[in-house]
Amino acid sequence: MTDVRSRTECRPAPLPGPRGPLSAAVADSLRGMERRDLPLLPADAYDDDLQLALYTLYELHYQGFEGVPDEREWDPELLALRAVLEERFLDVLRADVPVGASDSAERALDELQLEPVGDGSGSLSHFLRNHGTLDQFREYAALRSLYHLKEADPHAWVIPRLRGRAKAAMVAVEFDEFGAGRADEIHAELFADLMRDLGLDPSYGYYVDAAPAEALATVNMMSLFGLHRALRGALVGHFAAVEVTSSPASRRLADALRRMDAGPAAVRFYTEHVEADAVHEQVVRHEVVAGLLASEPRLDADVVFGVRATGHLEDRLAARLLEAWRDGRTALRTG
Repeated sequence: MTDVRSRTECRPAPLPGPRGPLSAAVADSLRGMERRDLPLLPADAYDDDLQLALYTLYELHYQGFEGVPDEREWDPELLALRAVLEERFLDVLRADVPVGASDSAERALDELQLEPVGDGSGSLSHFLRNHGTLDQFREYAALRSLYHLKEADPHAWVIPRLRGRAKAAMVAVEFDEFGAGRADEIHAELFADLMRDLGLDPSYGYYVDAAPAEALATVNMMSLFGLHRALRGALVGHFAAVEVTSSPASRRLADALRRMDAGPAAVRFYTEHVEADAVHEQVVRHEVVAGLLASEPRLDADVVFGVRATGHLEDRLAARLLEAWRDGRTALRTG
């Protein structure tokens, strides 16, 4: 991977390169080109073309794109297309992670605390700690930047949809994620420091074109859950899954970076999450999730869905990266 140092100016990312007729049509529309009939949707909801089109539409609600007017965020035709893509994505997620009548959020979160049997060969953090190279970690960080450079942003959308205990606790955790009032401690900024330490470009959205569909899908899922009030239970489940699994995985990733002699800023990002997320896990489980279900018990199945959908997409991404690395190939898209 080519070393690229930070660009200090803050500006929207350029539109990503299309991966098929659907993402090309979205990009053309955002460039102000004459609208044309949209192509048929790909049969596979996890397809690169569909996931990139959805990612592009979601980014209008974050930082936007260079040369695209802010008003396009609420373009009725784009919103209508986004709804169609969301429905396809959500239907496939629900089919892949069905929730049974006997399932509960408590049980789903308990399952996340079970460590993998054996050497954790299907786990990215285990692989990077035990076998990974610095180049492989740099690829991992480049792909994770799509999430970590907007860390906690989509979860903030759920705050006005919560009440009482759940709202108070969610705000407390988000306050930590956003640096507890210090700009240099915002977790997204700490990840940008990690990227600089690893010789990566920390510009927002810089590595979108290198990200396979599996990486885009993990980000699209949290945007989907965050933007819809009806999916507030799923968003809380997603957030809980992230916090429950973060501390042990972050410890392994910090160990990996020490073994690779990475710089202090790279190591610090994960050591910070070992400590912070161990506390966050308890707050999220016992105040955010429990508080939500105390006031809205009917959302229990939605929380379970959010937990399991998160695991499902993370497993798909891990399989993609580990297959490439074990074959001696890059995990990044190269064309």
